[in-house]
Amino acid sequence: MQCIVITMVIAFTGILFTIGGAGAVQDKVSTSTDWPHWRGPQHNGISTETGWLGGWTDGQAKIIWKQSIGTGFSSMAVSRGRIYTMGNTAKNRSDRNPKDVVYCLDADTGNVIWTHQYPCDLGARSYKGGTHATPTVEGDAVYTFSKQGHAFCLDAATGKVKWSRDVQKELDLEPPTWGFSGSARIVGNFLFLNAGGGALALNKNNGEVIWKSQSAGAAYSTPQPFSAGGSKGLAFFTAESMKAVEIETGKLLWLIPWKTSYDAPAADPIFSGDKVFISSGWNRGGGLFKISGSECTKIWENKLMCNQNNSSVLWEGYLYGFSGNQGGRGILRCLDFNTGQMKWEAKGMGTGSLMMADGKLIILSEDGELVIAEASPKGFKALKRSRILNGTCWTVPVLSGGRIYARCAEGDLVCVDVKGN
Repeated sequence: MQCIVITMVIAFTGILFTIGGAGAVQDKVSTSTDWPHWRGPQHNGISTETGWLGGWTDGQAKIIWKQSIGTGFSSMAVSRGRIYTMGNTAKNRSDRNPKDVVYCLDADTGNVIWTHQYPCDLGARSYKGGTHATPTVEGDAVYTFSKQGHAFCLDAATGKVKWSRDVQKELDLEPPTWGFSGSARIVGNFLFLNAGGGALALNKNNGEVIWKSQSAGAAYSTPQPFSAGGSKGLAFFTAESMKAVEIETGKLLWLIPWKTSYDAPAADPIFSGDKVFISSGWNRGGGLFKISGSECTKIWENKLMCNQNNSSVLWEGYLYGFSGNQGGRGILRCLDFNTGQMKWEAKGMGTGSLMMADGKLIILSEDGELVIAEASPKGFKALKRSRILNGTCWTVPVLSGGRIYARCAEGDLVCVDVKGN
């Protein structure tokens, strides 16, 4: 299948500046194990941390602390001894005056260092609602994006607002059915949001618009920088396609038509060499495409990896991820990246989420069980398992500094010791 190249209407309204000085966040721990934004330092769901599988007593994970962070599905960013995440104050639709809250917590104790609040609807439409995106930390700034289009740049040390934009109202952008979802992606001085039919580029230093495209058509993934097949740019799901654009201008590079029920593709693309894997839920499935300039050729496509909520992880030629819709119907699977052949599957964890480190999968089941398993195409082998949460768990856990941070939709965030002695 060939890529379809179309013309986009781009508005250039901003210029770039160097970042201004701000109060520095003092380092508490080494930044080598930081997880400063969605999908981690390399944007692939893989940590380079090693030697962390300890801290378990009599087969049970050791929870160091627990904190309440409000309703939502935002994951955690960890930077310089601090955790940044988001939740909503409402518990259900009847709660009045709902607000999103950005939290900065002490990674050692879970104590609140600062919060930033703003009015935002819970948006509980056929699910619990609440926040979607994960904060993005770069230098002394934290960038957040709400389901209703509030974009903030906050001082990482104090939570003070550096700049803010209500991009939905100001730019007349139409949110997808369940609200904006992708996290902010920083590339140089650009801040990219999956908003509109071809992403939105802001100046990260002042929030000014650099370029924008159509007002409608956003989906739920986070923009992913890539360099593959002689093409270099930014890739992300729109409502009906996987689209790649030039970083500097927003000009379309290539497009893979990809229709998903309810216009709800959410997983990020996974690049390897000159290939890209894309997937979505609702029984749509996944496929691998070869990129050559402005053309893409389908290598394989099947329904064995239907990533509804979260992305898979690619490790040593194999994809690991949850296939199937939420509500206990998901199955953990391992697929050969190059052929799409399934190597194994493991049931019983619902539509959970995962990341990986040191050759091991760090899995959070849909009902709150933490599972550590080998990342091997030979078969599923659990090394450790322990229940750490109750409630709905669709959010990807995070490993940083010998601790795993995990949350449920109802707002419980736990810190698990996996460092040990």
